[in-house]
Amino acid sequence: MNHTLDFNDANNQPKEKERVDVELIRQALLSRIEDVLFYLLPSGHIKNSCFHIGSIKGEAGKSLIVQLAGEKQGHWFDFATNQGGDIFALWEEVRGYHKSEFNKLLLEISQWLGSPIPPEIQQKTVKRNFTDDLGKPTAKWDYFDKSNKLIACVYRYDTEDGKEFRVWDVKNRKAKSPDPRPLYNIPAITTAKKIILVEGEKSADSLIAYGLTATTAMFGANAPINKTDWSPLIGKEVIIWPDNDEAGKEYAQKVAQHLVKVASFVSIANPAKEKPEKWDGADAVKENFNIHHFLETAKGVDSKLPSYSISDFLSDNSPMPDDLITPRLLTPSGMLLIGGAPKVGKSDFLINFLIHLAAGESFLGLKPPRPLRIFYLQAEISYHYVRERIKKLNISKDTIFRSSQNLIVTSRIQMILNDQGVDAAYRTIRHYFPDQPPDILCIDPIRNVFDGGNDNGGENDNNAMLFFLQNRVEKLRSMLNPDMGIILCHHTKKIKKKDLEDDPFQAFSGAGSLRSFYTSGLILHRPNELDSKINLYFELRNGTAIPKKIIEKFEGTWTELSPFSERIIQQNYGQKLDAERDRKADVILQLIADEALKGNVYVGNQFSEKFENEAGLGCKTTIDDRISVLATKGYIKFNRNLSEFSLQKVKSKYGVICVEGMMFKKDEQMIPVFPTHFKCPNTGAVLPVENPSIWILQNEEVSQ
Repeated sequence: MNHTLDFNDANNQPKEKERVDVELIRQALLSRIEDVLFYLLPSGHIKNSCFHIGSIKGEAGKSLIVQLAGEKQGHWFDFATNQGGDIFALWEEVRGYHKSEFNKLLLEISQWLGSPIPPEIQQKTVKRNFTDDLGKPTAKWDYFDKSNKLIACVYRYDTEDGKEFRVWDVKNRKAKSPDPRPLYNIPAITTAKKIILVEGEKSADSLIAYGLTATTAMFGANAPINKTDWSPLIGKEVIIWPDNDEAGKEYAQKVAQHLVKVASFVSIANPAKEKPEKWDGADAVKENFNIHHFLETAKGVDSKLPSYSISDFLSDNSPMPDDLITPRLLTPSGMLLIGGAPKVGKSDFLINFLIHLAAGESFLGLKPPRPLRIFYLQAEISYHYVRERIKKLNISKDTIFRSSQNLIVTSRIQMILNDQGVDAAYRTIRHYFPDQPPDILCIDPIRNVFDGGNDNGGENDNNAMLFFLQNRVEKLRSMLNPDMGIILCHHTKKIKKKDLEDDPFQAFSGAGSLRSFYTSGLILHRPNELDSKINLYFELRNGTAIPKKIIEKFEGTWTELSPFSERIIQQNYGQKLDAERDRKADVILQLIADEALKGNVYVGNQFSEKFENEAGLGCKTTIDDRISVLATKGYIKFNRNLSEFSLQKVKSKYGVICVEGMMFKKDEQMIPVFPTHFKCPNTGAVLPVENPSIWILQNEEVSQ
């Protein structure tokens, strides 16, 4: 059946020219079927070409199914209630319309779609409440959001006193401008890189028809800058095209100074002096003007850098802003970079840290001034395992309760922070923090959401890293809250222990760009893989250095240990002992290799007895201890094929001790010696070596 929507005149007679084909609206809905369903029932999910939801009320589940394709596209059926119908019936049930309100239903759908109803009809159906009768409007412009949903309508009236404009706020159904006022042509400028900002809808429409992406603020040069929502221009290149008059030039300068804080680049294309008064984009299109050449003449706007004299600093006695995390670990609009090797406990440390911050409580001496609103965008751990970790936390119920509404955690996300990802993150965060933006945004880890721009550079590329920080992370911050703190989590690359001690923050991948950008850094490092203690290293741009902390997770709770646990009092003496142990280890390894070159190999006891009190190795027990430690760390392994060395009569639990690269002299030939077994560092058991040609140490380097 071909449904139509009728609008009647004063005599209740339908006007044929104002009949709207319902099938056009149906096709518009079906062409955006997934958007429609997630708009009506946001808790649903898609599986096997069907949309699933629990019921018409929107509960999660799969009793109600909607077909996404085929002849039955848009048809739905609820197996729990035996209800069903087409896409109109679904909208009707979800939104609570009565069967007699079909016209009203179609009007709502058309507004959501972006006005498939002809403008002259919609103008009559949208009831305006203008107090002054200005007659019939001579022009009308519709303002849509990025989803093509109608926000407002601007009407132009040509009166005896000149042009007058009126605005209808569609959402609030009032004759007033929306707050904030939207830009014109948002759906197009959302996806464009370069935008032309002009002084009116007529000019914008002409340039759009010419093939450019154009916009205007509501009321053009008379638009109040602070009441306009400029966020669609974040990160865009904007060329301002003012009307050719003094008011236009003044407006261009004023709006340019505001946009340099928002857009990636702002320039002004000033009309030539010979052009007539009020000449604009519409006039340029009409006279077949060379618009592209004109736009190339636009000059960049010089923004004033924040600069102050010494007197300014000395005379300013205003209080310092509160740290987000004291002491100066994260300041307002600052960036904290947290890193560590895999399995060091970074994820567990971080969730404990964020929960305490959200509760307004100190964690390992790091304290917020109040409970902080935090959005934790994590891209590694799936929902069920995040839930498991949170339920196993050894944190007081009071702390958990105070943090519960302040900390929002994503389950594992699979996206990158490109333009679409930034937009999705922004909408999600605003959903959970609609009234006040978060104090902290935490992204964990960088590599899972990294976007290096069009050149596809990786996270180790300094230019790509700068692009990600400036055009993705900072863009998201500017959209939400310029004073918001950022916490980024990153992995460490391979670095030798000595380099780690000299400068631990070189362990970050992409270190050059990162270190020029972040305001503070924190690295978790476990010096000994067999020890549970972790060192925290700090780097601060805006405060006094925080001394290294030693922490350990004891009975499920992170605890700061006394620095005396590192023998601070007898540090020099301890270093001497460590050096002597290292020397003995090196001597033992060298002796094993040298003796093999002479044709001599040993089991552990034989070696200890042979070299007791030689080369400064000490007694047999001391040598045995060193061999045991070296075997645990993987520097010494074992070969049980004793017959190869003519040692059939020798009895040994382990076999011949051998070292990496060992060569055995037999019958004037040099034979490589490969291990057959190794000592398990966790259990002490002697286990077979899987690949004898690869020598693996237990604690050689800080690994990825």
